[in-house]
Amino acid sequence: MLSRGLLAASLAVAGVLAASLISASVFGASSSEPEEVAAPTSQLAGDPALLRRLPQDGTVLGSPDAPLTLVEYADLQCPFCAEWARRAFPELVRDYVAPGRLRIEFRGLAFVGPDSEIALRSALAAGQQDRLWDVVHLLYTNQGAENTGWVTQDLLDRIGTAVPDLHAGRMLGQRWTPLVERQLNVASRAAARDGISGTPAFLAGPTGGKLEPVVLSSLDAAPVRAHLDGLSVR
Repeated sequence: MLSRGLLAASLAVAGVLAASLISASVFGASSSEPEEVAAPTSQLAGDPALLRRLPQDGTVLGSPDAPLTLVEYADLQCPFCAEWARRAFPELVRDYVAPGRLRIEFRGLAFVGPDSEIALRSALAAGQQDRLWDVVHLLYTNQGAENTGWVTQDLLDRIGTAVPDLHAGRMLGQRWTPLVERQLNVASRAAARDGISGTPAFLAGPTGGKLEPVVLSSLDAAPVRAHLDGLSVR
């Protein structure tokens, strides 16, 4: 179950962010359904080495000197978030993060159900070892059906073992620390402040400057690329 503090914060996010908002309000009725995600198997999907050698600092991926910042609001159980992660994220990593042009900040929410909180706490705990983005990537690529208990101990153990330089036991042991609690509450308050009404949702702008909403017309990289390229020429 969600902790009382997290639930209260989540209620402030547009009056409980419901799964129906994810599909309808963000992408419109004409959008196709996200690709069906198979239940996790003993073989992890995704590339554990995708982010190797890229700098991470807590919830942030990319060089601190990158001129542009992208903020991602997401629930790790959200199927549209997972589709974006599979289709758009690797391309943005290759073309923007790796060359030092972009840093990405993850602001995780947990409103779909109990698996959301377990997954998010695990990712935030991995962030204490600067491996949050590796865990997020593998949770998305191995995402199961909502609220089926797919975020199992076995899945988390396999992800912890697969991620380079991550101490899996430490990650699992730090999920209920005060630091993780603070991060959950800070992200929920930020989502309410930024008017987030569905996920995935993105803000972008110059690092240290004003961040503006990114309009997602599709779940591939094109809308984010267009926004970032527009910022680059201002």
